[in-house]
Amino acid sequence: ATCVESLKKTNRVVVVEEANPIAGISSELAYHFQRHTFDYLDAPVIRVNSMDIPLSYAPSYIDVTIPNVSRTIEAIKKVMYKS
Repeated sequence: ATCVESLKKTNRVVVVEEANPIAGISSELAYHFQRHTFDYLDAPVIRVNSMDIPLSYAPSYIDVTIPNVSRTIEAIKKVMYKS
């Protein structure tokens, strides 16, 4: 209910989750936002997830594939300037 009330104020949603894009919490949230609050949305629901790529155990790759500040800001700008 709190998320829906927040959505009604901004009419936009960005969901950030450090998980694979398939079958994660963010996919469930995006589904429910689109289903139950479609009339309030002025832009598509944007999800920022970990990239779905094979990953070696090098820390430099992990830092690039998980959601980070620059990817999150890019998603927010994308949803905010969508007309």
